[in-house]
Order: sequence, then structure tokens, then C-alpha cells
Amino acid sequence: MTSTRAPELSTALDTNTDVLTEMYRRMRLIRQFEDRAARLYRNNEIPGFLHLSIGQEASAVGACWPLGDRDVVTSTHRGHGHCIAKGMDVEGMFAELMGKETGTCRGRGGSMHIADPRHGVFGANGIVAAGLPIAAGAATAAQLRGEGAVVLAFFGDGAVAQGMFHEAVNLASVWNLPVIFFCENNKYAEFSPIATQTRASLADRAPGYAVDFHHVDGNDVVAVASLVNDVANKLRAGAGPVLIEADTYRWHGHYEGDPERYRDKQELAEWKARDPLVRLAARLGDLKVDVATIDQEVENRIDAAVEAARAASPPAPETLHHFVGVPREPVPEPPEADGEIFRTMDAVRTALDYELRHDDSVFLAGIDVGEGGNVFGLTRGLAEAYPGRVRDTPISESAIIGTAVGAAMAGMRPVVELMYFDFIGVCLDQLMNQAAKLRFMTGGAVELPLVVRTQFGAGKSSGSQHSQSLEALLAHIPGLTVVMPSTPADTYGLLRAAIRDPNPVVFVENRLMYGRKGPKPPEDHLVPLGRAAVRREGTDVTLVSYSRLMHDCATVAEELAAEGISVELIDLRTIAPLDVDTVLRSLEKTNRLVIAHQAVGEFGVGAELAAIASREGFWSLDAPVIRVGAQSTPAPYAPSLEQAWMPTPERIAAAVRESVRA
Repeated sequence: MTSTRAPELSTALDTNTDVLTEMYRRMRLIRQFEDRAARLYRNNEIPGFLHLSIGQEASAVGACWPLGDRDVVTSTHRGHGHCIAKGMDVEGMFAELMGKETGTCRGRGGSMHIADPRHGVFGANGIVAAGLPIAAGAATAAQLRGEGAVVLAFFGDGAVAQGMFHEAVNLASVWNLPVIFFCENNKYAEFSPIATQTRASLADRAPGYAVDFHHVDGNDVVAVASLVNDVANKLRAGAGPVLIEADTYRWHGHYEGDPERYRDKQELAEWKARDPLVRLAARLGDLKVDVATIDQEVENRIDAAVEAARAASPPAPETLHHFVGVPREPVPEPPEADGEIFRTMDAVRTALDYELRHDDSVFLAGIDVGEGGNVFGLTRGLAEAYPGRVRDTPISESAIIGTAVGAAMAGMRPVVELMYFDFIGVCLDQLMNQAAKLRFMTGGAVELPLVVRTQFGAGKSSGSQHSQSLEALLAHIPGLTVVMPSTPADTYGLLRAAIRDPNPVVFVENRLMYGRKGPKPPEDHLVPLGRAAVRREGTDVTLVSYSRLMHDCATVAEELAAEGISVELIDLRTIAPLDVDTVLRSLEKTNRLVIAHQAVGEFGVGAELAAIASREGFWSLDAPVIRVGAQSTPAPYAPSLEQAWMPTPERIAAAVRESVRA
């Protein structure tokens, strides 16, 4: 680990007229784009938030100058300059800011989320520091492919206070990833000067991660380009991550309309006197380059781009649901498994092994999934069988999920493990605001074929923070698929289907079923996502459940048969999207509906099914819909309280009897 200032300028670069001219052209394009965007915003032609980077053009152009098409950048909410520096089209960008169908993201992203993953721009991001774990994922993909690509992650000085900064840099260091973490220190985190936000500089922090650190004048485009070129070449040769801090300044406020009461005019004037465009123009003047002609060419280009964007149409209302997810190819329901008996834990490992063996783009990552073989031993032996593709991570849930997002955007099929379902709150941003939304916000430019495996299981005094069934929380987020299998064969078939799916899938196992046995399916067994299974035919009442509670429901159905009550039992298997058709067809036959799940009853899957039944199945209902779930308290520890809290077979049976007698 070393800490240095920027190297002396390359004489060839500093005097190369063509290079300097093109650098100036790109910087001027950014300046004019931002200036015009400010005016369009004031005229109400840009409907959303607008964060401009006027004054920071040199850091954007210099950092992107050494990057090629195979290289990736992640950006911030102040990302227009980064996008232009990486080569994005300003006409599409203006259209995006105006919310037009011809926009870079078809009007679905806007200023804070502008991106073009097809050209290595993995996007601006409305969440501070959220791009850093995604950059680690893109760098993981680059490392696994071994083709010499690098990733550059822009972030502001304020992002250093975020846990995602720490998690991403630490993970990148542990894995020796080819990523440059590039801080544009513009002296303010929103309204707050950097001195009020942190006591440690980036130079102080770098040794804690065992990464190299470099400081550079962010208003000198040649200095920035020279440094990043040197660092990128080392990364392409196998070096690990680097932190770069570029000193620069934003001339406008945090957002357009910011009253800017937090800084004085003298400070702004001092930085304007260091205008990066004026500095480079002076160099070009010494080389007899006519910058006025360049300025006019850029102005003409901006004028044409704005007019084209103005003339474009907004997205049609009937396209509202486009790009939420990738449509799935139909998969037939497989025959019942009839092979040798195996356990659910074997099903998980066998499915992972199959996909690792047959698809080089699949890799596993998570806490202790490698050498430790997972806390339950589910991945034991896979790290040895697939070196480099089964990776232990630090205890950093946001970095783990963010790595999956970035790697999936880069074309890999990551399978990452969240040790307990309860920990979803630690990394919810990367699932809710990144994985679930990036396809939509990029107008369909990207697919996110990633799987998050996790597990839950109340009933063994695991307490309030290790027992929760939180599927309804995730099912409420458009763009996520949520799967909860109940049998070993379905676990195998659904997990393989999830890994092959082009959408982000959260795969939730019940740890109390890891030892449960059932017949093994054939190796090519696939179970369709989004389709429920009728486990038992019946005529009197439809009983819907999933995961481990399915087995309690099966026991109840058998016991009630002796009382003359015929129960039709439906296993949802996929929670989101719900297989509404199968439930409604059953309701047409039985005219009664009971839903049982281990999650808290209020606002859950049962509530959703009840609402659907009351609207779409109203004329089939002969009795009120009844829900059976956990009591509305945190999961208790004491066995006596936990038993009272959980939905028991007795409560399920009572609900079915109540429905039949209504």
C-alpha cells in the first residue's frame, strides 16, 4: 500500500495537440450541456430533480479518458459529466431529462438515474454511495473473465460517511478487484462542508483497507488523465483496487434551486478563477488552437440536441408496465419426482453444483460459503470444485447484494447468500432501489439475472431477529421475484429455474426443512417460476400455503378428511408473482378460501389473496376469506410464547372448520 500525489505530467500527453483539443471539446460539451440543462429546468422543460457538475468537467473527462468500451463506470446523482465523458449521446440525455421516449433510458430514469449499461455506463444513482458496491460487482465480473477490463466508480466526498463505501472498498481489497474508487471532492456533502462530515481524510483511510491512494488536482484534466491511465494499466496487469481523490468544486448548489446559504461568494469566486476550461484553453492557445471555433461547434451540437429532444414524444401511458421485468419463457410443469430419497439440503447443493458446472457465468458469494461450506454445510466442497467462482465475503450484506447487482449488469449470473432472512433490512437498498428497479430505470437496457438465497425458520427459539418471514415486504417491490419452496424436488427445480431466470430472484428456504426427505428428480428437472401446485384435490374448501407450513396444512387436510371435509391444498411456491389463476380456479370449485402462512397475518400474502378473492372471485365466495398467520408481535424467544405466536395445525384446522360451517 502506498500513498502518493499525482505523477509528473507526461510530456507527450501535455503537448499532444489532438489529445488536448479533444479533451477540451468534451469538457466544453459537459459545460454547455449543464448550462443548457439549468435553463431548461428554469423553463419547466425538465420535470424532475437536477444536480449539475459545472466546475467539475476536468475530473470527469480526465478519469474517463483512459477507459475503453469494455471498461465500466458507476456514477452519482451528479452524473451528467461522467456519462458524456464516457461517450454517451447528448441528444438522448436531453430527451431523458425531459422525460421523452427517445431518452437514453426511454424517460424512465431521469437525471439522477441516467445510464447506458450497453456502453459501460452502469448509471447515475439517486442513493449516495450505492454505485460503489455495484462497481465491485462489475469488477468481479471483469476479474472472472480475465480480459483486462477495469471499473471506475465515481463518488463524492459525502459518500465516505456511508457504510456502503466501507463495505465496497473493503470487499474490493479482500478480493483484489480491478476497480478505481474515484472521489470528486467538491468540498460539500449537500449543504455541509466536508470538515463537518468526517475527521479522517481519504489518505488516512486508505491504509485501513490496504489499498493505494493518490491525490490529484481535479481541475487539471491532463493530470487526472495521466494518473488514471497509469493506475488503470496496473489494474489491467493484475493490481488491486486504488483510491483516488480529485480536488474540485461545484459552481452551482447541491440542486438547481438550492439557495446556497452555506457558502460565501468569495470561496466560489476563488474556485471560478481556477476554471478547468480556462486552464486548458490557455494551453491550447499556446499551441495555436482556435478554441472559439470548438465552442461554437459544441454550441451548435447542443442546440440541435435540445431541439430534437423537444420534438420527441413522451412515453405512451400504455407502456407504463414495460421493462419492470424480462418476460419469462414458458416452462412446462415437470412430472412428479420418483428417484432415490434425498434431503432438501442436498437439493440446494446439487442445484448449485449443476448450474456452476454447466454455466461459466454462474458464481457463488456470501459469508462462509467457500471454505466453510455455508453455516448449514449446504455449499461444502463447491469452492474446491470451482476455484475462484465460490467466494467468501466479509460480513457486509450491502456489498454482497451490490456485488450481485453489478456482476449481473455485466452479464454474469451471480448467486449470493444472505445468511438469515432477517438481515434483509441491512441491505434493502441494493435489493429495493437497485436490483428491482435498474431494468425499469434504464428502459430495458439491462437484465439482472441474479439470485439471493436466504433462509428463515421459526419454532426453535431463534428469537426476534432470526425468525422472521418477511416475504410480503419483498413481494411489495415491483421487479423482484420471491420464491419459497416446500419440497426437496421443488427446491432443486425452482433454484435451477431461478439461476437461469433473467430477473432478480430472492430464493427463501426454511432451515427447519433442510433435513426433510423426498424423492429426487432427474438432473434436468426445472419447476416454472410463478406457478402454484395443487397438492391435494378437494371440493369443500381451498387451503393455500407455502414453504414449511405446507406440511402442517397437508396434515390438517388428512385429519379433516376423516370428518368429511374435503380440502383442496394449493402450494404457492412463488410468492411474487402470485399464481392468481390457480387459486381462483380452485375457489370456483370449493367456494371457500383459507390462507395460512408463517409470516405475521396483517398486510401479508393472505391479505393480498383475500383482496383478489373479494374482487375477482366474489361471485364464487360462499363464506368470508380467513387468514391464519403469526401473531402481530415480534417473534418471541421463550418456547411457550413462540408456540402461542406461531400458526399451528390446530389454528389452521379451526379456520377450515369455520369456513366450511359459515
